[in-house]
Order: sequence, then C-alpha cells, then structure tokens
Amino acid sequence: MSRRIMVVDDSRLVRVQLEDVLKGTEYEVAAYCRSGEDAIEQYASVQPDLVTMDIIMQGMDGLDAAEVILKNHPDARIVMVSSLAYDDTFQRAKAIGTKGFVDKPFHQEQLLRVFEQALL
Repeated sequence: MSRRIMVVDDSRLVRVQLEDVLKGTEYEVAAYCRSGEDAIEQYASVQPDLVTMDIIMQGMDGLDAAEVILKNHPDARIVMVSSLAYDDTFQRAKAIGTKGFVDKPFHQEQLLRVFEQALL
C-alpha cells in the first residue's frame, strides 16, 4: 500500500524532483499545492499520510500554513522541506508540531529517513 504525499511548494522543479526521488518507493504524490492557502483548503479532501511543506512561498508562508493545518488536523504529519535552515526556523517548526525538516537540495536516503520517522 502506498503512502500519499501532499507536496506544498511554489517551485515546479521541486515537484519534479520529489516525484523522481519517490519513484519505486512506497510513497506517491497525491496532491500538489503551490501555496499555503491552497494546502489548507485541500488538506481535508486529500487526507494525505504526509505533507512536505516549503517555507518561503507567495502569500502565506509554510510555517503559518503548517500551524493552521495542525490546528485543524492535529494528527497531520508535516515535514518542512526548505533551503531556509536557520536555528530559529527549526525551533519554530518544532514548536508548531511538524515532524521533521529536510534541507534542499534533498537526497532520496535523507528524505525517506525523515518520512519514516515522521510516520512513526
């Protein structure tokens, strides 16, 4: 059985990279959102097993979007995927309740390890 991933990132390149990295694994991209607002709107209907969330996007940033999703769906499992890897960013993501952080550019081994930990 495959695990359904909602990708939230304003970069089409990241979507393509994630799909390539996840080929042949138990994960599939079930939905793609280009903004935090879109992710909040789609989460309930998609019901993903896991969300990958960029931080810097047009409109609402990924940390704010993750906070709203987790407030409305406390069982959501969100992994931040960003090149914005500062201590205060890590701390806020953890305080919000996200399940992990993956630095861009990402590699399959790193991504799958964080996904597995997030789904425990």
